[in-house]
Amino acid sequence: MPQYPNRLSTIEPDVKAPTLKRLRQLTWLLDNAVTIPGTKIGIGLDPILGLIPIGGDFLGVMLSCYIVLEAARLGAPKATLGRMVFNIIVDGLVGTIPVIGDFFDFAFTANTNNFKLLEEYLKFPGQNKSADGWFILVLLLGLLVLAIVLVAIPVILIRLLWQALIGG
Repeated sequence: MPQYPNRLSTIEPDVKAPTLKRLRQLTWLLDNAVTIPGTKIGIGLDPILGLIPIGGDFLGVMLSCYIVLEAARLGAPKATLGRMVFNIIVDGLVGTIPVIGDFFDFAFTANTNNFKLLEEYLKFPGQNKSADGWFILVLLLGLLVLAIVLVAIPVILIRLLWQALIGG
């Protein structure tokens, strides 16, 4: 009987370099793409997306989920994936707070932190057991629920504000 590879199995070594390059580029785009003139401080697409009412934080979380999914495909263990998801949750939830959340998005570069976690794992990949498919599925479903909540919170707040102003 032929053995079929697990869809979430680790990526072959010759594919890791292009995957890491792609993730490094995405991380740079999300967290540091534009350098503020006269400084060495970069701002990425993630905080800019956060300025978009209702759907901006949703898009940011979805793009961050891709990094977690690729880390899982590279064989990252549960602990690493859990920390990555925690970074996304913090970034997403605090990002929903008007004004303060936007500044937090700018300062807390969750994607850069997650990429560093992945690099740390890849330095010594055999030390921890890779996460299984069910664990990865639960993490990604949890992030999807978070993304939906990030859309629902502003909608509810706008509705409450509208009712307070109009009195309806």
